[in-house]
Amino acid sequence: MERRLAAVLIADVVGYSRMSEIDEEGTRIRFHSDLHELFEPKIATHHGRLIKTMGDGILVEFHSVVDALRCAVKIQQQKAERNAALRPEQRMLFRIGVNLGDVIVEGEDIHGDGVNIAARLESLAPPGGICISGTAFDHTVHKAEVGFSALGEQQLKNIADPVRVYRVLLDPSEAGKVVASRRPRRRSIILATLAALLIATTAIVFTWPWPWSFVPQRPSVAVIPFANLSSDAGQDYFTDGITDSLIADLTMLSDLDVIGHNSVFAYKGKPLVLADIGRDLGVRFVVEGSVQRIGDQIRVNAQLSDAATGDHLWANRFNRAAADVMAVQDELSRQIAEALGLKLTQSETERITRPPTANLEAYDYYLRAEQATRTGRRSRLLEALALFDKAEALDPGFAEAFAADAHATAYVWRSAYDDVLQSALARKRAYEKASRALALDPALSSPYAVLAVMQVVDRRYEQAVASAQQAVSLGSADAEAHMALAYVQLFSGNHAEAGAAVEAAIRHDPNLSAINRYTAGLVFYLQRDYTKAIDNFERARDGSPGNGDFVTPLAMAYARAGRLDAARATVAEGLRFLAGRDSLAAWRISNAHFRNEQDLAFILDALREAGLPEWPFGFRGNEQDRLHGDEIASAVMGKLLRGKTEPSGSPALMQIERDGKAAFRSATQMITGTVFVNGDMLCEQSENAFGRADCGPVYRPENLPAETSYAYVNSTKVFYFSPVK
Repeated sequence: MERRLAAVLIADVVGYSRMSEIDEEGTRIRFHSDLHELFEPKIATHHGRLIKTMGDGILVEFHSVVDALRCAVKIQQQKAERNAALRPEQRMLFRIGVNLGDVIVEGEDIHGDGVNIAARLESLAPPGGICISGTAFDHTVHKAEVGFSALGEQQLKNIADPVRVYRVLLDPSEAGKVVASRRPRRRSIILATLAALLIATTAIVFTWPWPWSFVPQRPSVAVIPFANLSSDAGQDYFTDGITDSLIADLTMLSDLDVIGHNSVFAYKGKPLVLADIGRDLGVRFVVEGSVQRIGDQIRVNAQLSDAATGDHLWANRFNRAAADVMAVQDELSRQIAEALGLKLTQSETERITRPPTANLEAYDYYLRAEQATRTGRRSRLLEALALFDKAEALDPGFAEAFAADAHATAYVWRSAYDDVLQSALARKRAYEKASRALALDPALSSPYAVLAVMQVVDRRYEQAVASAQQAVSLGSADAEAHMALAYVQLFSGNHAEAGAAVEAAIRHDPNLSAINRYTAGLVFYLQRDYTKAIDNFERARDGSPGNGDFVTPLAMAYARAGRLDAARATVAEGLRFLAGRDSLAAWRISNAHFRNEQDLAFILDALREAGLPEWPFGFRGNEQDRLHGDEIASAVMGKLLRGKTEPSGSPALMQIERDGKAAFRSATQMITGTVFVNGDMLCEQSENAFGRADCGPVYRPENLPAETSYAYVNSTKVFYFSPVK
């Protein structure tokens, strides 16, 4: 067995499994493209040897650790350049770890602690970043054009002794810097020790009887998605439903902290390392298991483990008829609570043991609808609403179905997905479903969260805050309830309260959904914390690849942070995704429910600086060609306007009666409402755009498309037209 000292580089793709779920073939092609076009040339240039690829990972050996670090830096820098030219959903980020240590050589392969430490360092690196060991740092500190941030000694998994870890600072402005961890001075240590002793003594005095009493730490648990062991992958919705039901039941327990859906489902289908899960999610206990559905039978295996030690604290197997699925869920929740030493109140016991519905067919439709909703895709949202309808028709007393329906419908309404359900219908449905859910079960949290968001958009600020606070009161461990409160407080102008609600949500669900990350980004932006704003906006963008609505917001934070080039590139990217539809006018009308006008102005000013145009499709009118109010009224009121819309040039009609009643129809829009002139603007008032008047100027320029005389623009359209009568 040969041993030698070697520099080891390990790289791994961030979020590879999630990317593969969306586009398996494309993800694999992009990985191999990076391998052959980026990694292999850089490895050769820096005298390295590619040992092997490991799924989405890469293992490389170098004779010189300086070469290894320089290679890693060049790879990350060039990869950032390659990513800048790609759409967000096509971007692939790598983490890299570099170590100098002893390796065991077997043929062409290497392994041992030298390799293991590099692998652990890779997992500590941020996406697009590099972490190196202390031995590597000692040999490279003045030999690469980078800086370093000391992370101190870290206890790495399966490595006996702590390892000094350094994060590489890739920004050219930080080259040559070594940012060391600050150590408290001795006097500070003495004072801190005395203070700790004083606090401990006080605690003992006030926790009678003493000296044996103490306050136990509140238990925390993560329920990792159960594995679907059925031969039919289509049963995923059923398995996910059991996981979600268990999370919901445990969340009801007042003495237990439970991690939310978004964070735990990031582990779906991945190898489970309990210590890593415990560290990443900040929990002491982990529940994992599997579900197998065969005909009318189900087999559920579950176990509770201590994340720190790996010890199994409880395990059980349930072999039942599929009709008994809710009884199995009840037993799972109660037995896990008992294993954690929790004493349930009578109301908690009643809520866990009460089945959501006695109709199994309705429950099946509900589970399918929930799975469709979680995708966030427009096509699946339409499917979800139809499935909720079926569940509710089969059991009109199914409160959870009405609550989930309200949440999904409000998402459609808030996102202005008119092709799923028109704004007015979505608003009406969300209100009705939330109200029905609360009539059936007043203890549900989510309907209050839905009502809160809708009320604040309607500018009923006090009602909205009260509803959101009620949602948090009923669901103190529900991240969605805390984010509803954050959204309401944000638009009500209470920035500090909004920030506190975001922090509470992240404690319960560190991996928030894209739309919640967007809200968090707005909160931190208005608090002038641009570092946190950028982080949350980037997570929103990355969490919903290809969605331009979550690209443009990043530009405002970049602009305020002084990164104007990045801000302008981001606006251009967002406009590509949205086919030019985004504009300051659209932001102005969709965010008109800011109670403080200066908050909206602070957003619009930054987006304007970043290059977001005033009107959609980049329309610009000449003020010399602009019509005044009386000229607009003469040209359009009581007329049929025939023309075409940008950018496709497709035919469009607008019929405006003398009393202002109007209808607009194009290939992509059908709007009925009222038209009126306000000052020198033509306004359309409909139940779209949250019921707000959408106003814009009318021009009579010289250069117009054939058979048109005027140009009218607002937040949604550019309409070239001529009056017919």
